[in-house]
Amino acid sequence: MQTSKYTKIAVIVMVLLFLVLSVISCSTHVHTGLGPGGPAPTGKKVPPGQAKKMNGDKSAKAYAPGQQKKH
Repeated sequence: MQTSKYTKIAVIVMVLLFLVLSVISCSTHVHTGLGPGGPAPTGKKVPPGQAKKMNGDKSAKAYAPGQQKKH
């Protein structure tokens, strides 16, 4: 049985393609946001003083739950 030069090249290309796809499919997951410096996790309330700082206000009274007026 005689194999052509093109068949050998095709086999090498397919093996290399398989190896490249195997390496590319590996992934890692990095969880951020729970430590200091990360964004606040969703569902948690921001303290009134921090909300004041984020909005640039001088008073935290508007953000405190006990200071909200009932309509």
